[in-house]
Amino acid sequence: MALSLHNINKSFGNKKVLQNISLQIEKGEFVSLLGPSGSGKSTLFNIIGGLFSPDEGDVFLEERKITNRSGHISYMPQQPSLFPWRTVLENALLGQELAKKTDAEYAKKLLTKAGLGDMLDAYPHQLSGGMKQRVAFIRALLSPQEIMCLDEPFSALDAFTRLDMQKWLLETWEEVEQSIFFITHDIEEALFLSDKIVILSSNPAEIKEIIHVPFERPRKEELLLSYSFLDWKREVTEKMEMGNNELKK
Repeated sequence: MALSLHNINKSFGNKKVLQNISLQIEKGEFVSLLGPSGSGKSTLFNIIGGLFSPDEGDVFLEERKITNRSGHISYMPQQPSLFPWRTVLENALLGQELAKKTDAEYAKKLLTKAGLGDMLDAYPHQLSGGMKQRVAFIRALLSPQEIMCLDEPFSALDAFTRLDMQKWLLETWEEVEQSIFFITHDIEEALFLSDKIVILSSNPAEIKEIIHVPFERPRKEELLLSYSFLDWKREVTEKMEMGNNELKK
């Protein structure tokens, strides 16, 4: 396995945010964390990344305990967070620079494939929102860590750009062996991208269900309009609504 969470609990003051979160993400697996806004998804990412300490529980990468330790995952936040004084290529290489092992030629290859070959020396203010997200993802992809945590990276994009980014993400990820843990509150996005969907409740966040997505890869845009996809979207929606209704009782 690539990543394993064991009975993670976390509170802030008197408010319990995470309760008994246990989960395994296998090598090369794409797992989405699906839950309502404010359900503790980003808090869980911060614990995985070593920025927050769990009150109880541990995080393992392979057989190594990485609880409270940073530097073991690559992370892409909701905003691209590019350094304005660095070029596209320099921003993409940042994770490798921190690891003191850069491969500029491979970075150029990925950026070119992402449609940024003519923008290698451009600065972030010269890029569109979708371009910035591509640079941020390639930065995460080039980092030496085995697992990427992506925190709603497409939430600020319009619907058409978001779909383009989802398709590009799948095409790029399918060529590598890294695991992805992906936060979203969009059911359609989770189904289109994932091998497995983890549904969270809130107040506090618990794992209500883990769904294994049945669609074969590679996935194409046509899948989104298929009867099977719409049936699964309805089923996941119902499971989320059931979990929320249980909390209101």
